[in-house]
Amino acid sequence: MKRLIAVSVMALLLSSCSHKATVKELSDGSCTNQQEKLVQGHISGQIDAIAKKQWASAYSFASPTFRSGVTLDQFIFVIATQYVMLIENQGYEFNSCTFTDNKFTEEVGVKSNSGLTNLTYTLSLDGSTLGVESAVIVNADTQLAA
Repeated sequence: MKRLIAVSVMALLLSSCSHKATVKELSDGSCTNQQEKLVQGHISGQIDAIAKKQWASAYSFASPTFRSGVTLDQFIFVIATQYVMLIENQGYEFNSCTFTDNKFTEEVGVKSNSGLTNLTYTLSLDGSTLGVESAVIVNADTQLAA
């Protein structure tokens, strides 16, 4: 029930907050506070679902383009083999949000037993719907911070 409420709230937030801004109205540069909150909320939703191994929910945060080329089973395999830090995360922080070439980019630091891993998330905007296109590992600090 909590998941249904959370998904409903996220959908409402995305549709009510972002319906006024289309890609044509957005300008390249740093995200506004509202855009930053929407992007970070979307990424948080996916990371939190991954940590709970709620695979279908996590997959639903991906863009239609991503989902058309990657099945749910392939998504699970890639996360479980290459992005274990998202499953085992002990917290994450957002570092910067920009909008360029019709895509949002957000830098995310994920803490896990392996240390700190920096990821660059790219999200597309389809009408008023955000979707994760990719999450690229920028660097990984394999030592835990003291």
